[in-house]
Amino acid sequence: MTAMIALGLEGSANKLGVGLIRHDMSTTPPTVTILSNLRHTYHPPPGEGFLPKDTALHHRSHILELIKNALAEANITHKDISVICFTKGPGMGGPLTSVATVARTLALMWNKELVGVNHCVGHIEMGRQITGAENPVVLYVSGGNTQVIAYAEKRYRIFGEALDIAVGNCLDRFARVLNLPNDPAPGYNIEQLAKKGTKLVDLPYTVKGMDVSFSGVLSYIETNAPALLASGEYTEADLCFSLQETVFAMLVETTERAMAHIGSREVLIVGGVGCNKRLQEMMDQMASQRDGKVFATDERFCIDNGIMIAQAGILAYQTGYTTPLEKTWCTQRFRTDEVFVAWRE
Repeated sequence: MTAMIALGLEGSANKLGVGLIRHDMSTTPPTVTILSNLRHTYHPPPGEGFLPKDTALHHRSHILELIKNALAEANITHKDISVICFTKGPGMGGPLTSVATVARTLALMWNKELVGVNHCVGHIEMGRQITGAENPVVLYVSGGNTQVIAYAEKRYRIFGEALDIAVGNCLDRFARVLNLPNDPAPGYNIEQLAKKGTKLVDLPYTVKGMDVSFSGVLSYIETNAPALLASGEYTEADLCFSLQETVFAMLVETTERAMAHIGSREVLIVGGVGCNKRLQEMMDQMASQRDGKVFATDERFCIDNGIMIAQAGILAYQTGYTTPLEKTWCTQRFRTDEVFVAWRE
C-alpha cells in the first residue's frame, strides 16, 4: 500500500471534530497531508458550563453532516479510507460514546478497521507533526487535563500534573463568575480581557514538587472577586490578568524543572489552553534563558480536533495495532502513560 488515509473522530468534550489525513508510505518518513480538519462546537449560554447530555446531543446531531463535508472537502469517498480512528478517552462519557457509536457503525458498514486513540497522545503527535519538535518536554493544558510529559522507553511519562482541577477548567469557571460568553471559548475571552489588565492581585500560588493545584486560587478569586470589583480598585481585566499570570507561572516553573531533569531544550505546548499567547510568551522567556525553544500550534490544532485523532491512530495502525470491535468501549479515565508508543524509537 503506497498511501494510507485515516478518518479521525473526536468528541471528548464540547468540540466535535472530524479529520482526514493521508500518509504517503513511498517516502521515508511518510509524507503527511492534511485532507480535511472540520470542527463544530457546542456553546452553552453565558455563565453556564456544558453538560454531558447536552453535549452528546450536539455531537449526535452534527457528526454525520460533518463527516460528509470532510469527505467532500478531501475529494475522496469512504472506499479510500484505510482506518477509522476515534477518541477512546479520557473525556466526558456521553459525548465519547456518541462518537464511538458512529465510528463502530461506519466500520461495520464500510468494512474498515478501528483504532481507539488516547486523547492526549493525539494532541502530542499532532503537535510533533506540525511543529517538527524532536524530543520536547510536553506541556498538555486543556479544560480537562494539565500534565507535564516527556517521552521515555515507549511511553509518554507524566512528570507532573494538576492534583485537582485542570488549568482550563480553572479559567472557564472564573469566566462564569464574570458572566463572560462561551463563544468562541471562555478561556479565550479571559485572555482578551487580561490584555487590558494593569494591576496584579496577590493570589495563592500552589506548586508541590512537580505537581500543581488550581482549586485554591480559583476558590480565592471566586470568593473575593465581588468585593475587589466593588471597591473600585480593581477591574475585571485586572482579575483576569492576575489569574493568568499566577497559574501560568506555576506551569512555567514545573515545565522548566522537567527540562532540567531530562536535559531537553524543547518545549511543546498542546491542548486548548496552549493557544494562549501569554502562556506561550512566558514559556518562551523561560526557554530562551536555557538556550531552548518553544513549539506551539494555532487554534486549528491546539483546540480539540479530529485530525489529531487521525494522526495518532494512523501511526498506531502502521505498527499493526487495531482495536477489536468488542474493545471499542470508551473510558473517562485513560492515562497518557498507559499507551504503548510502538511507533517511536
